[in-house]
Amino acid sequence: MNVYRYEENPLITPMDVKPHRSDFEVIGAFNAGITTFNDEIIILLRVAERPISENRNIVKSPIYNPKTNELDILELDINDPAYDFSDPRTIQHTGERGGFAYLTSLSYFRIARSKDGHNFTIDERPFVYPSNELETFGIEDPRITKIDDTYYIYFSAVSPVGVGESMVSTKDFVTIEHHGMIFAPENKDVLIFPEKVNGKYYALHRPVPKSAGEPEIWIAESTNLLHWGNHKHLLGLREGMWDSARMGGGAVPIKTEKGWLELYHGATSDHRYCMGAVLLDLNDPTKVIARSDQPILEPEADYEVEGFFGNVVFSCGAVVEGDVVKMFYGVADTSMACAELSLNEILASLTYSK
Repeated sequence: MNVYRYEENPLITPMDVKPHRSDFEVIGAFNAGITTFNDEIIILLRVAERPISENRNIVKSPIYNPKTNELDILELDINDPAYDFSDPRTIQHTGERGGFAYLTSLSYFRIARSKDGHNFTIDERPFVYPSNELETFGIEDPRITKIDDTYYIYFSAVSPVGVGESMVSTKDFVTIEHHGMIFAPENKDVLIFPEKVNGKYYALHRPVPKSAGEPEIWIAESTNLLHWGNHKHLLGLREGMWDSARMGGGAVPIKTEKGWLELYHGATSDHRYCMGAVLLDLNDPTKVIARSDQPILEPEADYEVEGFFGNVVFSCGAVVEGDVVKMFYGVADTSMACAELSLNEILASLTYSK
């Protein structure tokens, strides 16, 4: 597989983004939704900011308060035995409770614009910010699907009651309309197809079962983009392979003559994230035609291997121009990069079902 990583990579780093608040610092500008608008490439950055702590023994956690429309800052002592601070992203409960209690940063979305896909101008103000009780821990990993003249933006909404998938829409990237949560917790990595298939909208999603099952890719259908049903299991983990521990949708499905091409992420038990591809039937996307045995992109460059959470390449969107797939992707939960691949080479690399 020929992969051309841009010489400018990483294209956007935390140093390029001014904090929304003067008492915060930007620690991540990554996992961005991608689309085109008015002859520009739009990157909808996931910006992760954390409160600055001048005491090395105090970890601060920002929490959106829907009653005041402000952030509350919780301060925790790293010596408190009730919590585990080993993961820089989360503050975990210790003991029998398990699970994360708080996040060390708050994520929201900010627009970056480019004419050439290499050089970006970043808006100074947030475009989508936490706004309700289901987003108190932040909003993460947006994807963007354009249908007719409307851009549907959907994302992980994080709160104490779980991680679900919420949606807003815009026609001009100035004003937005909120549509609420479209997939209840625990769910993320939703991808809405860019057109109806046989009169139905389709979406990929990734539930996280707690009793039985694994974090794998499912598919659902809808008549209105808001209410989803007829859920079917689509794609499973593969023991000993690059997608053996968890997986989820990446870019909005790409329509080709051979089928719907989905660029998805997979991870191993040691949290190494790669990108691969799956081909779905053009007239019935619940049917898998072919799949990557080997990743089409894996963490190799320094900026992919080292960072806030290393060994991660994670795409939320791509731009296709002829045979060129410009896959924008987050690196090491820190920055944004782009790589170009051949659409025909991706299709040829897949192993077709018998």
